[in-house]
Amino acid sequence: MSIIIAIASLGVLYFLAHAFAEIFSRTKVPDVLWLIIVGLCLGPIFGIITPDSFGAIGPVLVTITLIVILFESGLNISLNTLGKAWSRGLALTTLNFLATMIVIGFATLALTDLTPLAAFMLGAIVGGTSSAVVIPLIRQLGMQKESSTILLFESALSDVLCIVVALAFLDAFKGEAPSLGLMIGGMLASFIVAIVLGVVGATLWSIILNKTRTLQNSIFATPSFVFVIFGLAELLGFSGYIAALAFGITIGNMDSFKLRLSKIKLFSLTLKPVALNETEKKFFAEIVFLLKTFFFVYVGILI
Repeated sequence: MSIIIAIASLGVLYFLAHAFAEIFSRTKVPDVLWLIIVGLCLGPIFGIITPDSFGAIGPVLVTITLIVILFESGLNISLNTLGKAWSRGLALTTLNFLATMIVIGFATLALTDLTPLAAFMLGAIVGGTSSAVVIPLIRQLGMQKESSTILLFESALSDVLCIVVALAFLDAFKGEAPSLGLMIGGMLASFIVAIVLGVVGATLWSIILNKTRTLQNSIFATPSFVFVIFGLAELLGFSGYIAALAFGITIGNMDSFKLRLSKIKLFSLTLKPVALNETEKKFFAEIVFLLKTFFFVYVGILI
């Protein structure tokens, strides 16, 4: 009986998410907040569901949601907007991360008995913003393309900063002096190699995309390939999330590249890259809506 209720509840949540989106259009109260409240009611308030109920599925849901959100968001970023926004996005990321880390570090020193090293490591861990939270809010607020792109970059890049700086503090805990050069080099490598993997992966996929469309039930092949690129980047020690974003931006702007790529011959074969069609883009947007719904309910349960 509990399984039946769980399945019915998933259906109810989907329709509730549409209702909350309609409420936002009328009241400007984000649907994200209502979904988290639903999770709060199911979890800590009434104790109907606990985080343990999800087992290993919970962290997997979080990871898949972030990958798909970043990929689908990249599809809607034009190269022109990207050229205007990337430098300010990088500046905002650095400023926001450092300010948050310093404020949290000093606040932790004042309110707890943690050492300065531990206090500022905590600041580094919580110094970033979540793409899964930021991107849905950006869309609902109806921001300009350039401004939304800046915030999207900030949320994606800050994840890498959190990991690299927190690991540097961890080395300091072990008695190893953190090297500023190695830390900066690690961040640059994580960014650059992840971007290259995303761009190369998207270019390769655009060339074979027409072949996959001849297969039955192949519309989910593109996000599946994004998962492969994400996994490859992470296994190599780089940022899979940045790779997913770069993949989305590249294949979303493939119309701008395909004329140049079609002039390249590989083993006497002419490359014929194609872009995603509108049906595929709408399908991916629907996936994001569905994953976002369950993700924020899960966040509420975790609180």
